[in-house]
Amino acid sequence: MKAPDLAYLGLQGRNTIFYQLSPEELIEHAIKNGEGSLASSGALAIDTGEFTGRSPKDRFIVADDITEKAVWWGDINIKFDAQKFDQLQQKLTAYLQDKSIYVRDAAACADMDYRLSIRVITEKAYQNLFSHHLFIRPEANQLGETPEWTILAAPGFKANPEVDGTRQHNFAVINFTKKMILIGGTGYTGEIKKGIFSVLNFLLPHKHQVLSMHCSANEGKDGDTAIFFGLSGTGKTTLSADPSRDLIGDDEHGWGAQTVFNFEGGCYAKCVGLTAEKEPEIFKAVKFGSLLENINFFEGTRAVDFDNIEKTENTRVSYPIQYISHAKLPSIGAIPKNIFFLTADAFGVLPPISQLSPEQAMYHFISGYTAKVAGTEAGINEPQTTFSACFGKAFLPLHPTAYAQLLGEKLKKHQAKVWLVNTGWTGGPYGIGHRMKLSYTRAMITAALSGELSQVEFAEHPVFGLMIPKTCPNVPAELLDPRNTWTDKHAYDQKAAELAQAFVKNFTQFADFASAEILSAAPRVEVSA
Repeated sequence: MKAPDLAYLGLQGRNTIFYQLSPEELIEHAIKNGEGSLASSGALAIDTGEFTGRSPKDRFIVADDITEKAVWWGDINIKFDAQKFDQLQQKLTAYLQDKSIYVRDAAACADMDYRLSIRVITEKAYQNLFSHHLFIRPEANQLGETPEWTILAAPGFKANPEVDGTRQHNFAVINFTKKMILIGGTGYTGEIKKGIFSVLNFLLPHKHQVLSMHCSANEGKDGDTAIFFGLSGTGKTTLSADPSRDLIGDDEHGWGAQTVFNFEGGCYAKCVGLTAEKEPEIFKAVKFGSLLENINFFEGTRAVDFDNIEKTENTRVSYPIQYISHAKLPSIGAIPKNIFFLTADAFGVLPPISQLSPEQAMYHFISGYTAKVAGTEAGINEPQTTFSACFGKAFLPLHPTAYAQLLGEKLKKHQAKVWLVNTGWTGGPYGIGHRMKLSYTRAMITAALSGELSQVEFAEHPVFGLMIPKTCPNVPAELLDPRNTWTDKHAYDQKAAELAQAFVKNFTQFADFASAEILSAAPRVEVSA
């Protein structure tokens, strides 16, 4: 296949260009280049080098006429000078000039009304394999045209911070005027995926009134769409991977005028502790063609030890979405009927399931709460509250309230139901209570999806104002009100007040931009000075 003209990037003449190689060819190149080796399952296993995860402090956005007044600047979106970007681009293309490079034309957004064409140019074959998996694969007649956006990714190129304006030698810089992303000094593939996610999080709400979402989505046999938001450890992947429902996507979606659609063409799943019993679909997807990152083999074998986290806890596998047997193609669903906010509340305060008003939905969406269990070096430590705005703060170029307002408008227009689901502790906090049984959580979600939960009587939580169902099929009624599961009711009240205060204090950073209706949904608690 003829390689496209890369003169618009200053890449011409001396490069060996490998264009639109198949996964089989890319795997062959990666092995020949010494980038990785085959696991016993047939998957290509590589190490990403110095960085085994994203580096949020080294992600920048060029400040220009498009972004200056629109972007939510701060420690999430760090300003970068336009002239420094041009200088960095010239140095990066000069670095690639005499090297073999891998070029892939791809796209984002399954809904053609919002389709974004992308060209990914990588130094490594495995990076191009990742791009094949994670982005949408266009038809042959759509290839070779000048794309809307271009990504240049070169792990071997290291910036000079004093000269180039970066924090250290690695960087990911987004330029909305030039429609380009530069990535250097890191081989972690997630920077490629999340770079385009950040772009879509700016363009879709800002230009098209599409709500961009860090969530999974699936579809029932009757065509009903459900969306699952949740931070790491809340069960988003597990609960959305329902064999009775088709998977629309596992991570990034848009809610448009008439559809919910996947941004991506594949999955990028965590694989620490992966087993065929716990995650059968993901386990089956680890086969020839898929890409394993930073895993370890059992000594003396090519079999993957998924429990081994010597390199990182962030071991990953990427693969095309059709590796999942019940994936829906194209990855588009109807307007959602049910939306689930998943939280693993290690304080044991929040109900296992509760229904939110649109105002509460906006408030909890901006909050993006879960609680992580701390280490236990000397006994059991207190759980730690974690808030990530819109369940994806690290990827939001706009202020979180912009996404929340858009969510509220869509909820009111389409009458979608929003449920807060606590997959964490009950009967007390971590160390006293116990984790909610997965079978009960699944039963509650099933009851919500079927409409059965909407037919029962509800009671209001006195602090958080959430509506708690009094009964739910296949779930003991005594579990539904969290206060009833605690032996010491006074201790529950104290812990509920503490968590409510944490919510209110966290929200102070957004209060000046939030509407009165959002602020009205805050927990009812006095905040101590």
